[in-house]
Amino acid sequence: MNNIPTPHISCIDKSKIAKIVLMPGDPLRAKYIAQNYLTDFELFTDVRNILGYTGYYNGNKISVMGSGMGMPSIGIYSYELFSFYDVDTIIRIGSAGSYDENVNVYDTLIVKDAYSESSFAKVAFNDKSKIMKPSKLINNKLKKAADKLGISYKYGRIHSSDVFYGNDANHYKDLRNNKGCLAVEMESFALFANAKALGKNAACLLTISDSLVNGVKTTSLERERNFNNMIKIALELANN
Repeated sequence: MNNIPTPHISCIDKSKIAKIVLMPGDPLRAKYIAQNYLTDFELFTDVRNILGYTGYYNGNKISVMGSGMGMPSIGIYSYELFSFYDVDTIIRIGSAGSYDENVNVYDTLIVKDAYSESSFAKVAFNDKSKIMKPSKLINNKLKKAADKLGISYKYGRIHSSDVFYGNDANHYKDLRNNKGCLAVEMESFALFANAKALGKNAACLLTISDSLVNGVKTTSLERERNFNNMIKIALELANN
């Protein structure tokens, strides 16, 4: 049975998608990466406002594709890439809000693991874990890539949240103090759950876009174009 194209990815040729996919949340960031870092790139999907490109970085084939926002969205796209397009590794590259005074705007964060209150893993795979881990092998390669490039990074647990707006402005303090979360985003837990269930590799690199501690924020344009350190680290993985 031919499962491609899928309901959410229009590509009809598996060979058009690389074994390693970088996955920003914002489709415009995917376009930015393709235009500024890849050679001989071409669009492989453009459905539902999601953009996916495949090209070459230092001669190595790599794809980049937007995931959309939230765990349901990245859950769909990463599952289809893993299951139907034979992708081996997905690296999320996204933005996050800091929970910690020592994690500042524009800092790069390699995710150690993701804590979440989400029911994603339980509903999808009957996995009741509240903490999902990335691939240790891929994380080690990302650390080595960062060291090679001379890019400093933070390393720790993040909070994957289903909620962007809430009525408790101090809830992050509990997640920081009692769960050990350095920052918050909305996708990694589901990506890691899919990789765990399907026997694939996943990791996450984040750039701090704002701080819940001191209120410093970046603009949407800055988030699209100026988060280059995490992009460089992720791309360096293609050389290894």
